[in-house]
Amino acid sequence: MKHTVTTALAFAVSLPLLAACGGSEGSSSEEGAEPTTVTLVTHNSFAASKEVLREFRQRTGYRVEVLRGGDAGSAVNQAVLNKDNPQGDVFFGVDNTLLSRALDNDLFTPYEAKGLDKVPDRYELDGKRHRVTPVDTGEICVNYDRAWFAERKLDPPRTLADLAEPEYEDLLVTENPATSSPGLGFLLATVAEFGEDGWQDYWKKLKANGVEVVDGWEQAYNDRFSGSGGGRGRGDRPLVVSYASSPPAEVLGKKPAPEQAPTGVSEGTCFRQIEFAGLLDGAANERGGKALLDFLVSKTFQEDLPLQMFVHPVREDAQLPEVFTEYGVEVEDPATMAPERIDAHREQWVKTWTAQVLR
Repeated sequence: MKHTVTTALAFAVSLPLLAACGGSEGSSSEEGAEPTTVTLVTHNSFAASKEVLREFRQRTGYRVEVLRGGDAGSAVNQAVLNKDNPQGDVFFGVDNTLLSRALDNDLFTPYEAKGLDKVPDRYELDGKRHRVTPVDTGEICVNYDRAWFAERKLDPPRTLADLAEPEYEDLLVTENPATSSPGLGFLLATVAEFGEDGWQDYWKKLKANGVEVVDGWEQAYNDRFSGSGGGRGRGDRPLVVSYASSPPAEVLGKKPAPEQAPTGVSEGTCFRQIEFAGLLDGAANERGGKALLDFLVSKTFQEDLPLQMFVHPVREDAQLPEVFTEYGVEVEDPATMAPERIDAHREQWVKTWTAQVLR
């Protein structure tokens, strides 16, 4: 699972061409013939089981061709740059931190996917215009190394305010919000919690308390966090900005199964992420694109999501795998923020944060 993303600050940077996953076999070559391929434009983290994609083909007759365009921010930027000549039929992977950019650039044709009646309204951030379809959700949260805190008889932090307390000095590693999706989510959580007048003072306290900043999730979690790999992490930081779904990922495949995950979640630090898909305006295969959007919110695809991308389904009747229900947490009140507010302030917040924390 890959968690890095390029934010708005990199919008003007030239982007690589999307690389196709799979060839053109099965697509129509005769002019006027019904297409047999539907093209999904997405980020590098997209994953679905072969069995599920095979079921879609059996149901609809369409083969899915996946075009991956780097991290989520790069993929969104590429879609904007190519909006007059879309490279596919459906785009998946724009989240609530980048949603307004996609909508303001008229990337999508409205379509109400079948199955949305099973999706709670709180995930439909475009109201009832249906330019995008919610597909998955998850929380960006501080994770902690259970063994590290138990050995020192120190309670792990529970809230954002706790992280600035002296007992947690030099313990936290986070990602740069200019280069990382969880880093951006964590910054937004602090703005939501402390407000326009308080978030900068909070970061001054975190900086004075020894917060470490790295470029991306992989470096933070795998290299600097002491609890990764079941407590065999190479780092010396027992607190890391990651995901509420990271503890189940630590346990998956372990035999015998442990009583609890080696990592925990500080639930008072979380920010909700929602990922969306949309029918690209000018799609060559609009009919196939609509069928794919229907499938993305189908129970079959929604129940495949957790173990493929370690996110939660948005569909109410989708069952979670046992590793999620036994080792995961349900964050009751994560921080949220309207996409319009994020879009209006994101670049300035990141610039201010950079000047304050990194210089």
